Amino acid sequence: MSVSDGDYMTSPHATSGQYQQQLDEKTGRLTTLLEPFSAPEPTVHPSPASHYRMRAEFKFWRSSEDCFYAMTGADNSIVRVDQFPVACKRINALMPALLAELNQQDALRKKLFQVEFLATTTDDAVITLIYHRQLDDTWKSLAASLQNTLGCSIIGRSRGKKIVLGCDYVTEQFNVDGEIFFQRQPETAFSQPNAAVNQQMLDWTVRHSKNIGGDLLELYCGNGNFTLPLSRHFGKVLATEVSKASVNALQHNVATNHCHNIALARLSSEELTQALNNVRPFRRLAHINLADYCFSTVLVDPPRAGLDPDTILLIQRFDNIIYISCNPDTLAANLRILCETHTIIHTALFDQFPYTHHMESGVMLRKKTI
Repeated sequence: MSVSDGDYMTSPHATSGQYQQQLDEKTGRLTTLLEPFSAPEPTVHPSPASHYRMRAEFKFWRSSEDCFYAMTGADNSIVRVDQFPVACKRINALMPALLAELNQQDALRKKLFQVEFLATTTDDAVITLIYHRQLDDTWKSLAASLQNTLGCSIIGRSRGKKIVLGCDYVTEQFNVDGEIFFQRQPETAFSQPNAAVNQQMLDWTVRHSKNIGGDLLELYCGNGNFTLPLSRHFGKVLATEVSKASVNALQHNVATNHCHNIALARLSSEELTQALNNVRPFRRLAHINLADYCFSTVLVDPPRAGLDPDTILLIQRFDNIIYISCNPDTLAANLRILCETHTIIHTALFDQFPYTHHMESGVMLRKKTI
């Protein structure tokens, strides 16, 4: 999910006490939303109070005196950003270093209007510079020098054109259940923004899944964030995703991590529902025999809109449901139907977005016995 600039404008000056107060308020809100379903109390997984965000996007702004990074405030005003404590230390180190180079090179800053940073816990990084002009050989030469100076990949974007110097992805790694998983994260694809909290999400999901057995179906799998570690605890995994960039990253991640029991289908949840209901065949499923699977569990990580009615009916067939949500309101709406057939056995609050009202949550459900 995305969070607007204004959501972060007060965070650089927030105190640890204010963070705990906001976290307590989120916990209370989630507990209240889950109360009608007789759910257990959520386990709370806090974020570091600073330097937690692995992505940052800024406007590149010019004044009569200098150039600087900017964000849009809650009142739509332009707010100068010289430091950004919510971003990881690698991004905070790159920000002034890049700005110094841009202020020295007119050909690099000419018609530049946006700067995007993507980094990892191992200090891998990509900077994307977005322009209102076509990029020429002079730009390429200066950008290559900039890449060497900063020690990270540089990408230039203009209308209809993308120039990559280095890589257009970073490689993150997570230690789950004693095993290191390497995760390619393309600069254009979604990845969890808070690495420390994502680590806790992975630990929670694997801990409550490792003894289930059977096969796993995952909808909205992205680049394989959950898919990779969960594959070690299920017989076979069928993962679905529609984003081409995410699909390509997942294919790489599956090979890199030697996850030989994962099959990937580039289908939406609605299309997979049609396939499982034998509504119509899909060419993108030609390499997969659905009859070979004995699904015990489904994992869904939908967008803010939640699950559509047909997908809800589909996942009610499964004995176990793992629901990762970025919108507690649509989660509650979906649970009103899911709890007709299932019982909530585990819940969690993952504070992916400190200093904002946004929250990530996890719910695990088990089918009711008659």
